[in-house]
Amino acid sequence: MSAGGGRAFAWQVFPPMPTCRVYGTVAHQDGHLLVLGGCGRAGLPLDTAETLDMASHTWLALAPLPTARAGAAAVVLGKQVLVVGGVDEVQSPVAAVEAFLMDEGRWERRATLPQAAMGVATVERDGMVYALGGMGPDTAPQAQVRVYEPRRDCWLSLPSMPTPCYGASTFLHGNKIYVLGSWTKLPRSLRMRDKRADFVVGSLGGHVVAIGGLGNQPCPLGSVESFSLARRRWEALPAMPTARCSCSSLQAGPRLFVIGGVAQGPSQAVEALCLRDGV
Repeated sequence: MSAGGGRAFAWQVFPPMPTCRVYGTVAHQDGHLLVLGGCGRAGLPLDTAETLDMASHTWLALAPLPTARAGAAAVVLGKQVLVVGGVDEVQSPVAAVEAFLMDEGRWERRATLPQAAMGVATVERDGMVYALGGMGPDTAPQAQVRVYEPRRDCWLSLPSMPTPCYGASTFLHGNKIYVLGSWTKLPRSLRMRDKRADFVVGSLGGHVVAIGGLGNQPCPLGSVESFSLARRRWEALPAMPTARCSCSSLQAGPRLFVIGGVAQGPSQAVEALCLRDGV
């Protein structure tokens, strides 16, 4: 399916992860795709860390996380990857914050979150890390906003958000941080073609894309669709090579990575929806 301007959507399949996992934490740093923690086949959080060299398409094992966890947030700070919050083996949120030093191949502990939280949304700006919302031990969504100062290794409080949220999407545009986590009922003409939950969403080439998830069937969906911002309508895209739900995702340039998740159990699949010229 064409995205206009001679560009088209296509799937790129990468070597599967050595470890099956769902709710893993993903980061991209200097040509390497890092997959950290998550839940394995036994349903317990992992301390496993692995990286895919994007040039050679080979996986390497990294030093394990000091704190096994699933559903954590990750932020790249230069040559470091900061892992924030998540959930532990008894399904409780954690406050742990740890940094992987890429050049040294080791982990360091950092100042913990002021309050344990999972499903935190994070974004980096000017070397500072903003952590927004999440869910605490009381299972209620949070409105707290905190900022991490690496030089002082400390968290500072900022004004709370108007709306508490958990597992929200966030991005930086100019000097504003946008947090998205609310549904609005749309007219039928603007609704997705397939009903789906627990799916991946991203933005490529002026399109909002919805990938996989769960529909009315017992098996995960493989269908993919995009909403053209120019044409104001949903259009079908090439299906996922591996139908899945509960995937981790990462936007890296013209690729939207879809990683792990659940197929007939925790998955090792690593695939990316790409925008390519002249496809």
